[in-house]
Amino acid sequence: MKVGIIMGSKSDLPVMQDAADILLILGVEFEITVVSAHRTPERMFQYAKTASERGIGVIVAGAGGAAHLPGMVASITHLPVIGVPIKSSNSIDGWDSILSILQMPNGIPVATVALNAAKNAGILAAQILALSNSELTKRLKSFKEELKLKVEESARELELSFNLK
Repeated sequence: MKVGIIMGSKSDLPVMQDAADILLILGVEFEITVVSAHRTPERMFQYAKTASERGIGVIVAGAGGAAHLPGMVASITHLPVIGVPIKSSNSIDGWDSILSILQMPNGIPVATVALNAAKNAGILAAQILALSNSELTKRLKSFKEELKLKVEESARELELSFNLK
């Protein structure tokens, strides 16, 4: 299974690139494209309806402003959708995007990460796929262990710089 990464505009790529980058690190196959809920609704419907047939197991959808893409895609597909609110040029400090993705009606869930947190969306997508992939589970455990080691190293360096140990 792979992850589908979609965004409402190519201008969202600097944020959504983080999802692609972490999936590359974790060895998770993905596809990435632009799908606008407002400007290309037919493309959005087609993408969401055929995602499973293309081997996609999770969709990561980033959108700014009104941010309808994640919710609309979730309304079309049975696959889990992770929404990435993006602080875009027409955004109200990102709150419009956050609330548009977060406040989904019952029956149409969208997992929502923090503003511009596509990396977390990529990790969450990998964790979902890892439920049925033991090799990916091992890679995720290793990734988490590396995070732990980096924090412990930072703590040691800080403590040494203040002569605390």
